[in-house]
Amino acid sequence: MSEDEKAGPIAVRAADAPPRVKPSNYPEPFFSRMAKREKRPLGDLFGLKNFGVNLTRLSPGGESALLHRHSRQDEFIFILQGEPTLVTDAGEMTLGPGMCAGFPAQGVAHQLVNRTDADAVFLEIGDRTSGDEGSYPGDDLRAALGADGKWQFTHKDGRPY
Repeated sequence: MSEDEKAGPIAVRAADAPPRVKPSNYPEPFFSRMAKREKRPLGDLFGLKNFGVNLTRLSPGGESALLHRHSRQDEFIFILQGEPTLVTDAGEMTLGPGMCAGFPAQGVAHQLVNRTDADAVFLEIGDRTSGDEGSYPGDDLRAALGADGKWQFTHKDGRPY
């Protein structure tokens, strides 16, 4: 295999990138809530290490994630298609194509939900700062990013799932 083949592609049509094999890292009962979400990990496709990029599609009734905030990582979304509802612990608003939103670490808890009858498509961009933790104000869930780069989930009282 040549060095170019090991490095991966230089450019692709985002919608043709392979979807994530496992639709969610959440344990049940949260895993099944992500059934109407499809993520295409574009950053991984190019070997990006410092930040991730996902092309995400929410079918009607889908959720981007549980309502959450990060302790160390920033997130940014850019809406390409559809009209998802941005839900935060400060309120809700409908987003449309061309709109974007950013979520600094330790900021408002956030998620997108698709309350329409058409798909919503958006880019998610986030850094990969180690030592990050996720908090979920509406659910009995805590997350910690392990040294292996994988999320470890517990109940809020520390019991494992």
